[in-house]
Amino acid sequence: MAKVTRQAIAVLLAGCITVSAQAAELNWQLAKDESGVKVYLAKVEGSKYKAYKGVALMNTDLARLRALQEDVTGSCAWMHECREQKRVEQNGESGVVYSRFNTPWPVTPRDTYTQIVTEQGADGSLLRRLTGKPDFKPAESGFVRVSKLEGFWQFTPKGNGQVEVVYQVHTEPGGSVPSWLANSFVLDAPFNTLLELKKLAEQK
Repeated sequence: MAKVTRQAIAVLLAGCITVSAQAAELNWQLAKDESGVKVYLAKVEGSKYKAYKGVALMNTDLARLRALQEDVTGSCAWMHECREQKRVEQNGESGVVYSRFNTPWPVTPRDTYTQIVTEQGADGSLLRRLTGKPDFKPAESGFVRVSKLEGFWQFTPKGNGQVEVVYQVHTEPGGSVPSWLANSFVLDAPFNTLLELKKLAEQK
């Protein structure tokens, strides 16, 4: 039993170190700071698409944020350009979510299968890892499958009824995406998503 516990702790610590290392390796540049939401962008080696990181301090508690996140269908309403979303698999703290996203004409809409693994930190924080699973199911007609997605949500209680929320993602959207759309998306996705989540989380 002790051996299993040590292994579980080792895996959790390794995961936290990996997230920290990935964040540290990127050269983040502040790109937007409005309405309590900061957005940072960073170039990713070998990719023509930038990674984005949104950071916001919210006047709420972790339980409410987790509830809003785990309402998979409802959360589509506050996620940037989300058209529809559903849970397709769940096994303990690991699950897979299918999402469809709007794109401006004439760009073909995107869809993605994302594995979400939730980890509770000893300090009360919550980490939700995001990993794209493009081959989870065959391609859907009328959509281009996002070919790669890596990121996380991190919720850290800061006391005084506040939680720091970090939303970091890098994607390879698949297919052809105009540079103007890619540049707009990496700013709008974290900003609009966190702004809408903040409004909902802080509702009395």
